[in-house]
Amino acid sequence: MGCHPMRPQASRFRVLTPVEPPPSTTRRRELVHPGLAASLAAHAPHDGRFELAMPGTFAIRLSQPNREPMRATLRPMLCLVAQGAKTIAVGHQVFEYNPSRMLIFSVDLPVAGQVLRASPSEPYLCFRLDLEPFRIAELALRVFPSGVPRPENPLGLYVGDMDKDIVDAAARLVGLMSRPEETRLLGPLLVDEILIRLLRSPVGARVAQIGCDDSGLRRIAKAVAEIRANFSQPLRIEALARMAHMSVSSFHQHFKDVTAMSPLQYQKALRLEQAKQLMLGLSMDAKQAAGEVGYQSASQFTREYARHFGSTPKRDMARLRAENPFGHATRR
Repeated sequence: MGCHPMRPQASRFRVLTPVEPPPSTTRRRELVHPGLAASLAAHAPHDGRFELAMPGTFAIRLSQPNREPMRATLRPMLCLVAQGAKTIAVGHQVFEYNPSRMLIFSVDLPVAGQVLRASPSEPYLCFRLDLEPFRIAELALRVFPSGVPRPENPLGLYVGDMDKDIVDAAARLVGLMSRPEETRLLGPLLVDEILIRLLRSPVGARVAQIGCDDSGLRRIAKAVAEIRANFSQPLRIEALARMAHMSVSSFHQHFKDVTAMSPLQYQKALRLEQAKQLMLGLSMDAKQAAGEVGYQSASQFTREYARHFGSTPKRDMARLRAENPFGHATRR
C-alpha cells in the first residue's frame, strides 16, 4: 500500500531490545569508523554538541560515560556513531547503538539516553542529521515511484544495521565543513545521498513515512506537535483524535504504537522534563515549576517526578547543583 507524499514535498532490520543480548564486548570494541571519527573530532574539540556549517548537521563528543541517563525530547533525526556506544530508552523499551548500528527517530520523542563507552583517548563521537519531512517526501517519490510500502513496525524510534555507504557519505560531508564554498555547493548533494541511501535501506519504508502526508505516522506527528505546543494545558483527546482523523480508540492505539506511550504519559514526560529545566535553570522551587507546567497539585507533581527521575525534586536539585555549580543541565 502506498501513501501520498507531502506536496513540496525488504528485509527486516534488527532491533535491540532488553530481551536480545548485544554483540560481544570484544566485537563491539573493535568497531570504529576512523574516517568519520577523525572528521567529527576535528569539529568537536571538546565535550558537547556542535552545529556544523551545513544546516541540520551536528558533531557530538563525550569523553566519559554518563553516570545516569540524560533526558530530552528529540526530533526526527539520523544518528551515526563513529566511536563509542550509547543506549536510548523510550517508554519501557531500550535500544543500544554503536558503530555497527544507526539510530533513526521519525517523530518527536521524550527519551533517556546514556553513553556507555567513552574515554578521553577514545571519546564517544556521533554524527547527527535532522530529517526534514519535505525533503524526504521529494526523494521518496524517486526512490518509491510505485508508492511507499507499508512498514511492518510503526514505532517512531528504530535501530538498523549500519550502512557503510551512508557512513562514507557522512564522512565526506563532515570533511567539507571547513571549506565554506564546497559546503555550499556539495553539502546539499551529500545530504541527499545520505537520505536516498537511507530510503533504499531495509528501514527505508519507515523513514519514508516521515514525508507521507496521509500516513499514520504523520497524523500522529501532528498530534505530538499539538501536545508539545500546549503541554501545560489539559489534554483533549477527542480534539487530538479529530486532528489525526481517527476515532478515539484508534488514536490511542496508533499513538502508543508510534511513541511507546499513551498520550497522557507523553504529556507527563514533557511536563516533568520542562519542570526540571525550570528548577535547575531558573531556580524555581517545586511548587512554582509544577504550576508552570500545568500541575494543579504540588504533591502529585512530587510523586510523579520521583517516579520519573528516581528522586524527589528537592533531592534531585541538590545533587545536580552540587555536580554543576553553574546551575544549568548539560544536554547532548
